[in-house]
Amino acid sequence: MKKFLFYLIWLLVISIGPLTVLKVTPLSYALTTPTLTINFFQRIVGLLGFALLFWQIILGAFMHRWIEKLGAWVFRFHTTEGAFTYGFVFLHPLLFVILNFKATGRFDPFYVFSDLCVICSNSTELLYNFGRIAFWLITVAVIAAKLRTQPWLRNHWRKFHIFNYFAFLLVAVHARGVGTDSRFTPFVWFYWIAVIAVVLTIFYKFLYPKVSKLFLSSLKSEEAK
Repeated sequence: MKKFLFYLIWLLVISIGPLTVLKVTPLSYALTTPTLTINFFQRIVGLLGFALLFWQIILGAFMHRWIEKLGAWVFRFHTTEGAFTYGFVFLHPLLFVILNFKATGRFDPFYVFSDLCVICSNSTELLYNFGRIAFWLITVAVIAAKLRTQPWLRNHWRKFHIFNYFAFLLVAVHARGVGTDSRFTPFVWFYWIAVIAVVLTIFYKFLYPKVSKLFLSSLKSEEAK
């Protein structure tokens, strides 16, 4: 029963993105031209990637508790979902490459994947930067997870895998600034819940232990006086 409820909630969450895109852009309109069709699927893939990355972070951050509550299958689900997540993360900019080629006749994957600007010409290019950096952070995190059993990486792979946290925040800014679907219901509700949940997770996992240690040490020093 627990497993069924987990899959049901997971399915409902990841379906929010496609449902929002269909609400904003009806299928009858999205399929009128090749450019609109590519853009339609690119948007769906982007929102699916956002939702799946959120799940990856929440599952990975509290994996021991998930396993205690639901069983060891959660870890296998996490690793399998990770492969699908990266697939969507890669497919989103790839569709943008195809979209640009269809619209302009220029095939330029370097612009989409790696053309970082230091002083960007406009806010859109700056927001594209966030997406590019997030893509490469996620790529490094996935490679580290894939090679985690190698002796030279076994003790350090988590240091790279936590790039997912920072990548998610960059993706959130990218989605809010460049995309329009994140502003519409029902996805906008999930968007803010996901952002707040990840920010709280970052605080709990990385900042809270340091703050609590600092508080305890200061308390002990006061008691010693």
